Amino acid sequence: MIIQKMHDMGIRSEHAYMAAFASIGLSVASWVGSLKMEPGTGLARADRWGLFVGEWAPTFFGLGLALSHYEQQDGTLTGTVHPLREAG
Repeated sequence: MIIQKMHDMGIRSEHAYMAAFASIGLSVASWVGSLKMEPGTGLARADRWGLFVGEWAPTFFGLGLALSHYEQQDGTLTGTVHPLREAG
């Protein structure tokens, strides 16, 4: 139901996968940023920021898989499939 609503809103599996990879990058950036901008708070605080943002990635990957499965059933999968050619 939720996946269908997301699909109807125009959210596709590619969007969820991009969000997952972006959250991985944002996790590293927030860790480094917290480490450099707040040097007195120590490594533990930077780790908490990095882990907080890093926990989003599996959720986005899961949504991407669910949306991809729905798109395959619905017939709206946007990926290009090339048939295999026979060698020879």
